[in-house]
Amino acid sequence: MALYLGSFLIMLALITWTDNPVTAPIKDGQSIVYVGTFRRESSKGIYAWRLDTNSGRMDPLGLVADAMRPLFIALHPNRRFLYAVSRPTAVDRQNVGVVFAYGIDSKTAGLTMLNSFPTRGIDPAYVAVDRAGRNLLVANFGSNKGDGCVTVFPIKKDGSLAEASDFIQYSGVGVHPQRQQGPHSHAINVSPDNRFVFVADLGLDKIFVYHFDAEQGKLRPNDPASATLKPGAGPRQFVFHPSGKFFYVVNEIQSTVTTFTYATGSLKEVQTVSTLRQGFTGNSTAATVQVHPSGRFLYASNRGADDIAVYSIDPTTGTLTLVEFVSTQGKTPGNFGIDPSGSWLIVANQSSDSLVLFSIDPETGRLHATGQTFQIGTPSCVRFLPLH
Repeated sequence: MALYLGSFLIMLALITWTDNPVTAPIKDGQSIVYVGTFRRESSKGIYAWRLDTNSGRMDPLGLVADAMRPLFIALHPNRRFLYAVSRPTAVDRQNVGVVFAYGIDSKTAGLTMLNSFPTRGIDPAYVAVDRAGRNLLVANFGSNKGDGCVTVFPIKKDGSLAEASDFIQYSGVGVHPQRQQGPHSHAINVSPDNRFVFVADLGLDKIFVYHFDAEQGKLRPNDPASATLKPGAGPRQFVFHPSGKFFYVVNEIQSTVTTFTYATGSLKEVQTVSTLRQGFTGNSTAATVQVHPSGRFLYASNRGADDIAVYSIDPTTGTLTLVEFVSTQGKTPGNFGIDPSGSWLIVANQSSDSLVLFSIDPETGRLHATGQTFQIGTPSCVRFLPLH
């Protein structure tokens, strides 16, 4: 543990308040915004803000957990626990990752370490809690040549983790000579009914599907066992539509979003659209996909183009129609989050060390800059904890 929490004791702080412990009390009717970070050199761990969902005012609460590169985080459905996955260093993709479990202080939003485990894979990229709050699911991207795998950890009643209950290692290659030399598991999550687990593997152009035993923390291949994307697509992240009828995958390498219809563990492709502006010629990769809580709009971020593509969703077919492209006012928007009320979107500009807050038009889905920008070293994940 000392390797991950005790190193690099002298850090470069972007702004002084981020180094202060949380002391401000949290009131009901607000949301807490937790932000994971990518590089230890410019940030110390997990940070938090208080968001007023009526006015959009964001107030910094500072550093809430000193942790080594907590690049992706997840919240327990009971709102009492938070989990984060970490890479040991920014450049070395040969060491096994770590998953941390934290208790959340309901009065201050501060985090207390409960325990940690090796993720059993290299370079963890995603972590999720099943809908019953009984298991933690981790996707390990692997080394540059592959090694993608997923791990399941049972969650104890006190929020801490037990030893891994399941582990799946992938094999194979894709068509892209640099990015798909082996499996790269980039995202994992459960179906709306908690009966199935899905894994997006960027290296194999597949979405793997498993029957999920939440009581035992076990995965069993579905029939069919996977859905296949276009060769070289590079599926990175996915999200279910609130209706449970549609499933959307953002493809990193080809900068596209693929729409599937969904029914009882089965995916059927119906559409693939570009996430880039027509005529764009620069280098860019798609990163994150989110559906608005109303189910009417979908958002996808582009790293390189440095914008967010906004689409309307056909309620009958689930297909997408472009609404607009909006600059993220920063560089490399690797992640963003939409608050549960559907009023606000916060984008994490990793390369420009900033969070930017946008309001969302509930009728059109369009984004409008609020003028609120916050400095934070290499933000990599945004998660909302509603307190009402």
